[in-house]
Parts: sequence; C-alpha cells; structure tokens
Amino acid sequence: LCPITGQPDFAEIRISYIPDIKMVESKSLKLYLFSFRNHGAFHEDCVNIIMKDLIRLMNPKYIEVTGIFTPRGGISIYPYANYGRSGTKFKQMAEHRLMNRE
Repeated sequence: LCPITGQPDFAEIRISYIPDIKMVESKSLKLYLFSFRNHGAFHEDCVNIIMKDLIRLMNPKYIEVTGIFTPRGGISIYPYANYGRSGTKFKQMAEHRLMNRE
C-alpha cells in the first residue's frame, strides 16, 4: 500500500540468490511475501526489507531483489538491491552487477 494515499500497489518481486548452508522454502517465502499485502511502505523500502530479512534468515553468499512495480502516476519504478558476502568474490560480483545494471 502507498504509505501516503493508502492505495494498493502491485509488483512482481524477483529474488535471485546463491545459498550457503540455508535456503528458504518456497511456501514460507510465498506467505512472507503475501504479508506485504497490507504493508504501507515505499517501493524501495519494500525491496530493502525483503533483502535484509532474507540475509538474516539464510546468510546467503549472494542475493539480489528487484521489484517490478506497476506505474504510479505514470512513472514506472524498478528498485533493485543486492548483497555479496564481505571478503569473498561475491562482494565484487555484487558491486559489478550494481554498477553495470541497465
């Protein structure tokens, strides 16, 4: 939901990650994502919250989250967040992918 107007927002959330020991079960992920149905936040905040929660849950080597939101006021927005574990090649990969996004 838009935190200002309360109007509903719709998005496709794309999550890509390289796991380490833990992974997220698809049904649990689906239920977690459904919890955002009544969540009032900006698009960028939602993407960052999802990524940070998954990092805490799984401690992946690498993760990226993209929100493909329907246009609001005629403006399309696709916030992106990524993370690579410090001290590994995945940190450099995250920096490279962030700097070379189209």
